[in-house]
Amino acid sequence: MKQASKIIAGNWKMNKTREQAHDFFKALGEKHLRDNHRVIICPPFTAIAIAREYADNMGFTVGAQDFYMPVKNGAMTGEISTEMLMEIGVKTVLVGHSERRAHSNETDQLISQKVKHAIEVGLMPILCIGETLEEREGGKMKQVLRDQLVSALHYPHDKFIIAYEPVWAIGTGKTADAKTIDEAHKFIKSVIGEDVAVLYGGSVNEKNAQEILGIKSVDGVLVGGASLDADKFSAIINA
Repeated sequence: MKQASKIIAGNWKMNKTREQAHDFFKALGEKHLRDNHRVIICPPFTAIAIAREYADNMGFTVGAQDFYMPVKNGAMTGEISTEMLMEIGVKTVLVGHSERRAHSNETDQLISQKVKHAIEVGLMPILCIGETLEEREGGKMKQVLRDQLVSALHYPHDKFIIAYEPVWAIGTGKTADAKTIDEAHKFIKSVIGEDVAVLYGGSVNEKNAQEILGIKSVDGVLVGGASLDADKFSAIINA
């Protein structure tokens, strides 16, 4: 029986020069990868064009890590627009990552506007949501997730992806156990709908990917550090 397709997304964050991106894709191209999974790679802006050179032949989708909205151009120093991203072949975009919520002060209201704008122009947003350890221990996990999900409530489920990333498990080496992940994913689907794609992110690596992807409520993974290494990322794709 053919195994159901999963989404394997990699977020490179502020890593890899253009030369290093070339090296990564050459190394990944030498791997024997499962062809029934949907792979998305989100490099930094400077490496997006490099990713596009390999994307079609290797069968992955190129995503971006952020964008400025809603204007197409103008006096916004240091920003990049959806029009610019789409011109170079970007199909998906991360929205509301916890690092941008924390370091760039992105609010639920702004993130809601970004989700709306991305869908309107034809980009698929990967909406990142997740609670802090303090919020979880304070019994506020469900309310936090519900508040963060509001921005996606009014759109068809094939227009966006949800990535559940508990803040306490991002880059810490801590991974939520299967019960915790399943609980959160089932709650998200109860709010949004059973057919929405929900990824898990939070210290996903080649060692725990198989267990995480085996959870029925998990439709894929959003990988950080392990997506920078061709050996580790290929192992996750093949998990």
